[in-house]
Order: sequence, then structure tokens, then C-alpha cells
Amino acid sequence: MTWFIFAGDMLVMAFMAALAVWVLWGGSKEAADEAARIPLKDELDSSKDDPSDG
Repeated sequence: MTWFIFAGDMLVMAFMAALAVWVLWGGSKEAADEAARIPLKDELDSSKDDPSDG
């Protein structure tokens, strides 16, 4: 049973890696850079949502 779970996990990881390569390879550099900035933009916008600001 452990090998079954391990093999399934490896298949999921391989799929996710292949999907990331496919998206990055098929898109433009600008689109990849913009997608990479999404967490940074969310972090900057979270200061607006702080209820302790008044």
C-alpha cells in the first residue's frame, strides 16, 4: 500500500512539474513575470485590508 501511495504521489508531482514547464515555455516572459508578481501585489494590498488602521 505504501508503494501505491508513493507512486501516485510521484505521478502527481510529475504532472505538476510538466504543467509548470508547459505554461512557462508556452507563455511570454512578460506573462511569466506578471504571474510571479501576484504574491507580491497581494502582500502590498493586504495593508489596505487591515482593520486596525482605523
